Amino acid sequence: MTESKNTISISNSDGFKTEIISRGHSLISDEPIESNGRDEGMTPYELLLSALGACKAITVRMYAQKKDIPLKNILINLSHKKIHSDDCLDYENKECKIDDIEVEIELTGDLNDEQRKRLIEISEMCPVHKTLTSVTKINSSLTG
Repeated sequence: MTESKNTISISNSDGFKTEIISRGHSLISDEPIESNGRDEGMTPYELLLSALGACKAITVRMYAQKKDIPLKNILINLSHKKIHSDDCLDYENKECKIDDIEVEIELTGDLNDEQRKRLIEISEMCPVHKTLTSVTKINSSLTG
């Protein structure tokens, strides 16, 4: 089993505003005003999409550099919605919804069709994409 060395600390003591700290970096997550937040940071789903988009961009860039592909810029737009599904396996949940993430990738540079196609394939091999499309086990425990 591969273990990640990343430790993220989350602190929330006032409303929905939440401070996130990792390796000396910090950011704020919050909910929009219409959801009774203060809109002081990205929502948790926006952070999730950000992680996916950043991972795809980094993975594509690494591959392009390794293969000397003349990639100039990567622009990724992501969106998330929950859609109702009659195909859910969890029949006890009458409101079964599936998370639908749309990813649009624009690649600029002197690229041929084969390179563009390969870079899109590589984007789907990024670790965050693999995590989101695999079975993920989350273990929560109470401390202190």
